[in-house]
Amino acid sequence: MRRRWIVLGVVVVLGAATAAYFLKPVTGPARDLTLVGDVARGDYLIRLGGCVACHTNAAAGGAELAGGVGLETAFGTFVPPNITSDPDVGIGRWTVQQFSDAMSNGMGPQGHLYPTFPYENYTLMSDQEIVDLYAALMATEPVSTPAGESQVPFPFNIRLAMAGWQNLFFRPARFSPEEGQSEQYNRGKYLAYGPAHCVACHTPRNALGALEWDKALTGSPGGTGGRAPALTAAALTEEGYDVPTLVQTLKDGFTPGFDVLGGSMGEVIADSTSHWTDEDLTALATYLLTE
Repeated sequence: MRRRWIVLGVVVVLGAATAAYFLKPVTGPARDLTLVGDVARGDYLIRLGGCVACHTNAAAGGAELAGGVGLETAFGTFVPPNITSDPDVGIGRWTVQQFSDAMSNGMGPQGHLYPTFPYENYTLMSDQEIVDLYAALMATEPVSTPAGESQVPFPFNIRLAMAGWQNLFFRPARFSPEEGQSEQYNRGKYLAYGPAHCVACHTPRNALGALEWDKALTGSPGGTGGRAPALTAAALTEEGYDVPTLVQTLKDGFTPGFDVLGGSMGEVIADSTSHWTDEDLTALATYLLTE
């Protein structure tokens, strides 16, 4: 009987320790949110970060940033929410701290966020960029139309489970330039891994939906956004790309093989990269064709 109680006690202790580990908050470095946000810079970040492409249902005539098309995954269909300044169905009541927590730590006012929202990439953004983006979103025209409902079956609809996922796979941090590389290269790497989140679509994921970082940009066989090709230097060169042609493709969607990119990438070009500065397009192309 005594041995049974000892075993039970060990199981309880191990269970409690496991729960404490998997449920502990995952947070990155503290941010300075007292900085003054700039709406103009934030408007550019809206395009740089792909916010319009994901959070607008253009095919159905939806208002800009009022909610996007459902993203089909192995874990359910996730509908990007309304992120206009509407206080009821948008994010108009969010504080800058709540916005920062969502972008940096994957924690929204409603609880843990699913990684279909690429906070793994946005966490790399600077403090100034976070407050600039917040200022721009708070300055948007409020749209009172709610986005559609996500369809996430049990048990994936239990948000608390994301605490365990984050403890296993999420390491919030800020971008660190690669030593020995040019400013242009590092800007391109920052865009690919940070706000532009190229790696989120063009990298395979494991059975739990986590990015396989050691295979970054080698392509994805499917998942969110469908199949995405490799963006390695070797793959791009084989497709006939150099820096100028890749920049041009990111502007107009025309490939070196006289094809036109459509689908999800077509939306990214139309709503995001075609609005970038030439400097950022060149930086991204330089980085991708160097790796």
